[in-house]
Amino acid sequence: MSTLLICSKLMPQGRGLARVLVQRASTLTLDWDTRQKSRFDATDSQGRLLGIFLPRGAVVRGGDVLVAEDGSLVRVEAAPQAVLRITACTEHGSPFDLTRAAYHLGNRHVPIELQPDHLKIEPDHVLADMLRAMHMTVLAVSEPFEPESGAYGDHGDHGGHGGHAGHAHGHHHDHDHAH
Repeated sequence: MSTLLICSKLMPQGRGLARVLVQRASTLTLDWDTRQKSRFDATDSQGRLLGIFLPRGAVVRGGDVLVAEDGSLVRVEAAPQAVLRITACTEHGSPFDLTRAAYHLGNRHVPIELQPDHLKIEPDHVLADMLRAMHMTVLAVSEPFEPESGAYGDHGDHGGHGGHAGHAHGHHHDHDHAH
């Protein structure tokens, strides 16, 4: 029986670590449901049993690095899972239709991954029917799922922009929030 190795530190996207250290780290492939939990057990690519104990509300993203109590690193990968991939119909629609679809999904407060050319949501036949009625193309696929964290969340570090911490902005925010 192997001992439980505790991981209680999360380094978003391995920031501050040398790339070679992140590349040498063991990996842990997790679906979205598990990555939004702050406490869970898992087994890494080296067969080590890990106990993940993060602050309440912490969300683990693909590319994040966990630091174990022995100092070893564990790189998290987003597991492929069942999702609906939504695109604008090339025959009957326009790229603006994707914006409309994102708006309607946002009104329903479902987790959604936003990409320039498609959206992803967890499988839901009612939402799939609504989107098809809007002339969207909806395909059931198995892909990693990285939904937006929300306007008041951690701003995520996916999708190419990254969070606000640690770099200057050349633009002004018309809203009040702490960085």
